[in-house]
Amino acid sequence: MELNGIQGNKSRINTNSYATKKTVSQGLFDVALLTANASQLKHTLTLGDESKFYLLMIILITASIMLQVLVGILFIYLGYHNIDNKQQQKRLNNLNNITTILVFIITVINVFISGFGININQSNM
Repeated sequence: MELNGIQGNKSRINTNSYATKKTVSQGLFDVALLTANASQLKHTLTLGDESKFYLLMIILITASIMLQVLVGILFIYLGYHNIDNKQQQKRLNNLNNITTILVFIITVINVFISGFGININQSNM
């Protein structure tokens, strides 16, 4: 008898496939955010130090881009390893947790980037 996708004591979920798909989807979001940050950096550099938050924006955007590159490397590393391998599970789980924390930090940084972002209407006044 099948109950909620679980047959007997065995789960039909392939954890390695799930982890790989999760890593790939997070990587795609990272690419989208990286593109947005590159655009924000270009815009900030174009305006120059007309904004009182110029230096803060440069630091935040650069930190976000650097962390995104690091997370991307970790995603690639995690994607190539089998989480079902008992010998690697602890290390891969720790790396996955670190990656999750870094993604949270990138999110917080980008909230600040949005909050301190240069408004085109204000910069022309």
